[in-house]
Amino acid sequence: MNLKPLNDRVLVKRLESEDKTAGGLYIPDTAKEKPSKGEVVAVGPGKTADDGKLVPTTVKAGDLVLFNKYAGTEIKIDGVDHLVMREDDILGIIK
Repeated sequence: MNLKPLNDRVLVKRLESEDKTAGGLYIPDTAKEKPSKGEVVAVGPGKTADDGKLVPTTVKAGDLVLFNKYAGTEIKIDGVDHLVMREDDILGIIK
């Protein structure tokens, strides 16, 4: 990967959504919602505070995260869709 996020930005690979419901019905592509879960691929060094000190990011590469449905900017790297978003757009880390 040739992309290193800057500041408090995070590069996230969106996880695939389910093809079937819990009842066993298949969901067509036109009815699927964009998943709001993803895996962190790369993170920036952090945000610079008002006093000039660097505040490191909380998430790290490999973390599974939950984010806002409309968060980030979609980009394509090596044919795979990714999102670049601020760390503030991440709602939580899935354990």
